[in-house]
This record gives sequence, C-alpha cells and structure tokens, in this order.
Amino acid sequence: MEPFLATVGYFLIAVVVVLIGLFIFEVMTQKYKDWEEVSAGNQAVAMSIAGKIIGICIVLSFAIYHSFTILDTLIWGGVGVALQMVAYLLFELFTRRFSVEQKLKDNNTAIGIISVGVSIGLAFVIGASIT
Repeated sequence: MEPFLATVGYFLIAVVVVLIGLFIFEVMTQKYKDWEEVSAGNQAVAMSIAGKIIGICIVLSFAIYHSFTILDTLIWGGVGVALQMVAYLLFELFTRRFSVEQKLKDNNTAIGIISVGVSIGLAFVIGASIT
C-alpha cells in the first residue's frame, strides 16, 4: 500500500507545483492573459504554456527520482519552477530585436516553438543538476 500512497502523494505534489508555476508565469506575463489567449486560439501561447508544463514536470520527475522525502521533492520542484522563470526571462532578455511576450501575443508560432524548446531543454539541464 505504501508505494500506492507515495505515487498519489507525488502526483498531487506535481499538480500543485505545476498550478503554482502556471499562476506565477501568468502574473509575470504583462502583455496578455495566458488562458484568454488560449481560449481565443492563440497557438503560440498554448505552445509556450505546454512547454512550461512539460518543463516543470521534467524537473519534478528528476526530483522525485532523486529525493528521499516528499519535502525534498517540494523544495526541488520550487527550485525548478524558479529556474524555469529565470530561463524565460533570459529568453526575453537575449532576444533584443523583438519582445518574446509580444510575439507570443501576436500568435507567432515560430517563437512558440522556440519557447517550448527553451523550457524543455533547460528542464533537462535543471533536472540533471538535481542528481
């Protein structure tokens, strides 16, 4: 029964950490509201959100695999969310020719794809550093 309870516990932690992460990203986004854009069919924003969800979950999977307690998983999940935010801010900072946020709002799917790549790619680096 213990493995089942642990699985349920980790699942619930993952859901909570993802929801908190998405909420924080929503607050960080100033040029649009994520879910309004998704509801309106903005594929670039949807891709960006999907990348964030996948990225957070990748970091959490490493945290679950390498942590000894649920508290460790929560801590590393929080660190992962914070580092994903830093990655997003750096992505915006290093694209001086245009605003990533504005391009996502404009439904530029090329920027959405790169955003997914940044989130997922750096999630593996963040996750591997947990070990």
